[in-house]
Amino acid sequence: MILIRPHGGKLINRVISSKRKKERLLSESREMPYLKASNETIEDINNIAHGVFSPLKGFMGENEVESIIKFDRLPNDIPWTIPITLDVSEEIADQFSEGDDIAVFNGNSEVFAVLHLEEKFPYKKREVAQSVFQTLDMEHPGVANVMQANDILLSGKISLLNTEIKQFKEFTFYPEETRRMFKERNWKSVVGFQTRNVPHIGHEFVQKTALNLVDGLFINPIIGKKKKNDFLDPVILGAYKILIQNYYPESKTMLGILRTRMRYAGPKEAIFHAIMRKNFGCTHFIVGRDHAGVGNYYGPFDAHAIFDKFPDLRIQPICFRSFFICKKCNGVVSDKTCPHVNTKYQHLISGRKIRAMLMNKQLDGLTEYIRPEVAKYLLSQKELFVS
Repeated sequence: MILIRPHGGKLINRVISSKRKKERLLSESREMPYLKASNETIEDINNIAHGVFSPLKGFMGENEVESIIKFDRLPNDIPWTIPITLDVSEEIADQFSEGDDIAVFNGNSEVFAVLHLEEKFPYKKREVAQSVFQTLDMEHPGVANVMQANDILLSGKISLLNTEIKQFKEFTFYPEETRRMFKERNWKSVVGFQTRNVPHIGHEFVQKTALNLVDGLFINPIIGKKKKNDFLDPVILGAYKILIQNYYPESKTMLGILRTRMRYAGPKEAIFHAIMRKNFGCTHFIVGRDHAGVGNYYGPFDAHAIFDKFPDLRIQPICFRSFFICKKCNGVVSDKTCPHVNTKYQHLISGRKIRAMLMNKQLDGLTEYIRPEVAKYLLSQKELFVS
């Protein structure tokens, strides 16, 4: 069975599996200049090495960053909307020379990877922020992260020596694994679902509607750094595990995580999310209302429209507009299927209202939006949100 081709045509693998080569690099690393990596850099290296970011083989160089700023494409014309970069201070950058092999240390002071340094160049933070987020407002969390970053970028291929698996090992799969698992399940077509929230019945409606069109559903929550008041990672996974056990066909549903951070880049991040799911083996990707948005920086359906600019993306977006509970239709509906929009029958599914009920430990009314088994689980948790 042939699955969708990875982005760029080839699934990248920068994991050093040869015992002899790994031992050689580890031995040589004692003489290398070194760099201590943040959690976000560790995630990026893992994703590069395991093909989640295919066709990237390392951190982007100046030409690649410039091409994304100007065209939302890599220099070889492959669609790409968010630079994958490694920023360091000028003081640290001065310790390295182009052509160096740099030992990358993790939080446990162990050699985690080797960066084969190709370039050092200034980080054009304003240009990147404007391109990716379409604003320079420092109230935007993505803009703030970019503008507060270090001033120098390092680029070059990476060699991964030790894969970092911390929490959630049972839900950790990389593209080689998911593609094999999809084949084993005989899923010729797979729809990916991106989330950073616990599931409510609107999400369930969207997922099951899309599942009617394909062979399998891959629910793929982002696990990583999020903004204040987003749901905690263990809570998201616990809620989805319970929902799937009780309400989804096991043979048609798979839960696996994506270890990366939210950028809150709206339309540009929707394309980035689709690319990663394409590498996992998804043929379709659900794009919801205000996908990856924050505040009022993007229109509610900007993330739908941007896919028209990338006809060569290959993965098929499934775009959903507004959905709500209709008392007259007696169920969850969308503005395409229900004639009662803006009437007394319409009952919006409000994430803000759900959060308030959870904070107040209010079971009454909560089960109108969330399955009772999931609601009871959420109310039993001591902590729900990023502080």
